[in-house]
Amino acid sequence: MGTVFLIPTVLHEDGLQALPAYILDTARDCAIFFVENERTARRFLKQLDRSFVIDNYQWVNVADPDAGSQFRLALREGKKIGILSEAGCPGVADPGQALVAIAQESGATIKPLVGPNSILLALMASGMNGQQFRFCGYLPIDTQQRARALRELEQDSRQRDCTEIFIETPYRNNQLLEAILKNCASDTRLCIAANLTAPAEFIQTRSVKEWEKQKPDLHKQPVIFLLYAGK
Repeated sequence: MGTVFLIPTVLHEDGLQALPAYILDTARDCAIFFVENERTARRFLKQLDRSFVIDNYQWVNVADPDAGSQFRLALREGKKIGILSEAGCPGVADPGQALVAIAQESGATIKPLVGPNSILLALMASGMNGQQFRFCGYLPIDTQQRARALRELEQDSRQRDCTEIFIETPYRNNQLLEAILKNCASDTRLCIAANLTAPAEFIQTRSVKEWEKQKPDLHKQPVIFLLYAGK
């Protein structure tokens, strides 16, 4: 039975310092990679080491219809398999999760490697409740549905003393920020964590009332939003 290595990637192209050195050695030992985007995955490995011989490896896009069957075959053949996310850690808010589930069902050995995860980095720096938190993914796009979702998150945070974490497509960040400021209570705390591990990293926690006075421009920036209305 094969071994599956969950190989973290950078959150930003200038954030290589966030990766431990052993990732490169592990990647070299793999025979096949399952990736979200072959082009960016190849570029990432070349960033780690320009001598990395990309064509020595087999590449499969996790979105391919036969990715699951190819993954099972690689497991049966006893291969060392690498799974790479487009950013951060495979299996966390990432389609690689489906392959990890197959590996678990097959009884394969799974090795998660240490690397940057934007959700946890943002939570660590937010000052919000790190004992009770929930990642909610993307909120609805529809204006009314989004407003309702934000009010429900705020209520859940207040009732369960929970940090609510969510994201948005970068070009809609400013609209989401406006919706938060419009629909949440003035004393609810909001952390905006943008460009994590990049030179322009920005992490600030303020009340909704304080953010209303000075709204940042978040357009086309990778951002994690954290909401806390607890004690």
